[in-house]
Amino acid sequence: MFIYLSKKIAIPNGINLYSLAWNPDQGWIACGGDSGLLKVLKLELTTRAGDQKAKTGVAAPSNLSMNQTLDGHHGKVVCVTWNALYRKLTTSDESGLIIVWMLHKGMWFEEMINNRNKSVVKDMKWTADGSKICIVYADGAVIVGSVDGNRLWGKELEMQLIFVEWSPDCRYILFVTQEAQVWAYDAMGNKIKRLNLPGKDDGEGEGKDAVEIVGINWYDGAEGHVDVTAPTLAIAFSNGRVQITRGTEDPDPVIIDTKLQPLCQCKWNTRGSVLAVAGTHTHTGSNGETRDMTVVQFYDPHGLYLRTLKVPGTGINALSWEGGGLRIALAVDAYIYFANIRPDYKWGYFGNTLVYSYTRPDRTDSSVLFWDMTSDERYVKKIEGLKHIAAAGDNCVIVTGPEPDGTYKISLCNAIGAPIDTKYTTIKPCYVSMTPFHIAVADKRVTYVWQYRTQSLKLASNDASAATNSLRKKPGRERMLDIDNFSDSPAVTVETFTYPEGECKDPISAITASDKNLIVARESGMVHRYTLPHISLEQKNVVRCRPHLLRLNCSSGKLAIIDTNGMFYILDLDGTDDSSGQPGQQLQFERKDTWDMRWAEDNENMFAVMENTRMYVFNDLQPQEPTLSSGYLASFKELEIKAVMLDDIMQQPDKPTTDMVVDFETKSLRDVREYIDSAGLADTYTYIEQNPHPRLWRLLAEASMNALDLGIADKAFVRCSDYKGIQYVKRLNSLGDKMKQRAEVAVYFGRIDEAEMIYRDIDRKDLAIDLRERQGDWMKVMQLVQTGGGDDQLMFKATTKIGDYYAEQFNWKKAVMYYQQAKQPEKMAECYYRLEDFSSLQKMVTMVPAGTPLLTTMAQMFESVGIHETATDCYLKAGDVRAGIDCCVLLNQWDRAVSLAEQHDYPQIEGLLSKYAKYLLDKGEKLQAVELYRKANKATDAAKLLAMIAEEVTKVQADPLRAKKLNVLAALEVERFRKTALDMSQVNGDTDVAQTTMKTLDTLMTMDQATADGGGKAAKVLDNAWRGAAAYHYYLLAQRQLYNGKMDAAMKTSIRLAEYEDVLDPKDIYSLVALTAFHNKYFGICSRAFIKLETMTNIPEDDRETIQNLALSIFTKNSPLDPHQLPEQYLSCLDTGTPYYACTASGRLIQVDSERNFIMCRTCRHYVLEREIQNVNNCPLCHSSLL
Repeated sequence: MFIYLSKKIAIPNGINLYSLAWNPDQGWIACGGDSGLLKVLKLELTTRAGDQKAKTGVAAPSNLSMNQTLDGHHGKVVCVTWNALYRKLTTSDESGLIIVWMLHKGMWFEEMINNRNKSVVKDMKWTADGSKICIVYADGAVIVGSVDGNRLWGKELEMQLIFVEWSPDCRYILFVTQEAQVWAYDAMGNKIKRLNLPGKDDGEGEGKDAVEIVGINWYDGAEGHVDVTAPTLAIAFSNGRVQITRGTEDPDPVIIDTKLQPLCQCKWNTRGSVLAVAGTHTHTGSNGETRDMTVVQFYDPHGLYLRTLKVPGTGINALSWEGGGLRIALAVDAYIYFANIRPDYKWGYFGNTLVYSYTRPDRTDSSVLFWDMTSDERYVKKIEGLKHIAAAGDNCVIVTGPEPDGTYKISLCNAIGAPIDTKYTTIKPCYVSMTPFHIAVADKRVTYVWQYRTQSLKLASNDASAATNSLRKKPGRERMLDIDNFSDSPAVTVETFTYPEGECKDPISAITASDKNLIVARESGMVHRYTLPHISLEQKNVVRCRPHLLRLNCSSGKLAIIDTNGMFYILDLDGTDDSSGQPGQQLQFERKDTWDMRWAEDNENMFAVMENTRMYVFNDLQPQEPTLSSGYLASFKELEIKAVMLDDIMQQPDKPTTDMVVDFETKSLRDVREYIDSAGLADTYTYIEQNPHPRLWRLLAEASMNALDLGIADKAFVRCSDYKGIQYVKRLNSLGDKMKQRAEVAVYFGRIDEAEMIYRDIDRKDLAIDLRERQGDWMKVMQLVQTGGGDDQLMFKATTKIGDYYAEQFNWKKAVMYYQQAKQPEKMAECYYRLEDFSSLQKMVTMVPAGTPLLTTMAQMFESVGIHETATDCYLKAGDVRAGIDCCVLLNQWDRAVSLAEQHDYPQIEGLLSKYAKYLLDKGEKLQAVELYRKANKATDAAKLLAMIAEEVTKVQADPLRAKKLNVLAALEVERFRKTALDMSQVNGDTDVAQTTMKTLDTLMTMDQATADGGGKAAKVLDNAWRGAAAYHYYLLAQRQLYNGKMDAAMKTSIRLAEYEDVLDPKDIYSLVALTAFHNKYFGICSRAFIKLETMTNIPEDDRETIQNLALSIFTKNSPLDPHQLPEQYLSCLDTGTPYYACTASGRLIQVDSERNFIMCRTCRHYVLEREIQNVNNCPLCHSSLL
């Protein structure tokens, strides 16, 4: 960073100031002093009319827009503080009077007054959110109040207070005593602890009690943190030490020895990135005389020294930062001094891309934005531990770390922030430099050099002068350079490098590099020049300063040096020192207060320098007229300087605008422009011959073309070696017509509308259309054709190109409109597909002729989204039956796949179906396999598989209801197969009866074969489809009746189960019969069931014994007789398993021969009594409709 005094404001009548506060949000400055002086000032930036370049940043001049004196205090005003959020000013004088001021209609008025009349107010601080204020008095009184003036609490502390500070989260208050103690209290005034102050001891024998605390400041974190681990609490002592801690519990605080005695002020900037401390520095001259100087020193949050600002006067009584941290105000005697800060932003510029970093309050990492200033595209990357950014050529380098293993990462990135290559180094990156071929990273002793790109000469076949730089894609070479190694080969490989032992007595202070040399400067002023890419020490020179910033010119012959005090020097590396005869000579050239510079890329003797708020351009060490600017220099070529207003960008870093990047022209370029207008082209040609530069010749050539002076234009293009310009002039000469020449000149300068108007004026619409075609402006072409130029073919071409433009922008709605006009069905289909407008895409199918390749493309579109019917139709219409079948298979539409295979004689479908079914079965997805068979109209296979699943459910006795459902589904599949096989309605008119009979016999044989091929119970479903379903139906019905207390109905239903011993477990059947008969008092039926159970052969002996004991206990109490005789059908079924017709709703016997009040289901062919289903329209067994 760099700092310099920029403005001074004198207080009337020479009244000394003792307090100062700068509102960080609105910019008001409050200052208080003797005799009750209290002023509120405001600085406004002013701009000259029409001068947009001068308005930017701190370079613009500032005037007082507010200068109001506030009356109310009579003694010395010792404390002023702002509440920025609520726009309130709180002030206090030495008599203890406190006044709160408010803004009304642009003026400040008293809002509240308080006077304790007991002691003096020593300090006042608002919380970070502006809701509370804490006031401390010298006698130990503490008052905490709210923003609306209410007193929240007060206490009398047994200590003499001098300072107070809130924590950033407003939970703690720190009180500083006159005895140099810091006590922490909570927000309600309860004591917590006393802070440890290791910085209080100066280590030189002076007692701790003699040291005072002169300042305390705790950064509130409102604008984020430059580093997550950075300390935020600063405590300054009168012995010149400053203690910086990470809160109140930091075991390892940072101690800064400023050498200022006494130290009097301590304040963070509003970003928490710089700490300013003010005091007196005693300077001892060469003759032993001492002189006291008032200075402000600046440090980063980790205690690293940044800069020193010398201030005139006898002492600094107060200091305050502007919001944003770009200016600081100092109260010195009866003056307010303003100093501008030029921060060291992390940024770079390469190609047309600007890359810079910024932080956000809600994030702990850094945001790095890559901004393409040509296309205005932005790419943001979130990066942890960002250290440096540098850029050159076509890439930039981002240095981050440390990593968990202690290394630092060096990332080579392109223009969108994508990493191209990454390296790791163990040295701490203090300095970074980059060229189009090398990256140099240095700590205080060692420099790491990475050759990420190599130069190779690519010679043209007939002209060696056409050599160009190309890149060989080889791994980059890495070298480590110790500056204390003066051997012939000081650089070693990374693998063989070991960090040198011992402390470096003369550490590195700056580095820079070019395509030829690496320059390393040391704190003593020693400058080492190394060659690249083969690193060897070429020369050493000594300069009379401590280098801070280095820059090499385009020929690597001159080195620009800016030291820590802002002095600018130039070292001629290729020159010879007159006194020693050694290579290298420091030129007799110096500039003060410089903070940035940039050499011209095309002139080794031209450079630009930033001095305070002015930019100077030098040519052969001769300065040109300065320009007001605060921009950071990004590039200098072709007599134009590009400056980036980073101060303005950081106000809204995520929304940069093009006016924040300003191009400045050098004086020679401005003079030639004026000379062209005043002296004419011929005289300007003579003038440029005396002061030649390619940019000036190009400017003259452009002016000559505008004036149609093609002779001078041709000579100027020759002088600037512009071959394309020479050819263009020849083309203009060949036109002959002045109007055509004027139109083509307008085209050359991009004035296309003007060229079109010229062609229209000479009635040459064809040339206007040709112009718009060359420019790719097809909208204008279409308009010209509509007004009478061109033909239908050109109109189709124009609308097609416009459609292509909108398609490239992904604006498919507009694209399809123009494709319709251009009659481009292929591109229309693509647009409809992108828009997911499949209804319009389906309508196109009927309009596309059969056999067109577009049909295949459309079929693939429909297939990709699962619209199988239209996709298959498209394949068939395109003549690709196989693709249609594959589409059906892919989308699991096996019914149509099998149908198409049969129609077009494609037998492979059966094998494919079998493989897929086996795949599903191997995965255990049996129901998916059933669905596959159903879709393929393989009803018998589906039925057998369903029956197999039902059989598995039966074995584990998991869920009888599920078993019934599976058996019903299997039976329905069998019925569907039979209906399809025997449906005579399928016979068309061309088929005679003999053929129909033959097909029917084949079908019956197929059914018999399917039954014979099956094995186990699953195959029986084809023989008697409804048997398993009926068994589980009656079993569930009996259970339901039993639990509903309908014992008679449950008994009769359970007797019906005796037929299904091959489906259900006989033990379950007769146990259910015995249970229901017992509860129904039918002990005869119960006895028969027990006999069945006892005579079973596969029953375990323990169960058999249990059954016998149970039967004995029942029938010793009850005779095995029934209260009423049951019909013979029940008894026959129970004894021999003879079936009978039972109602599927109640389980009762149905006398089919004698009864008429029953219904037979047409699907399952089972009977149900009408009286049992009065309110039901579906079959209880198969759930088919009975109507």
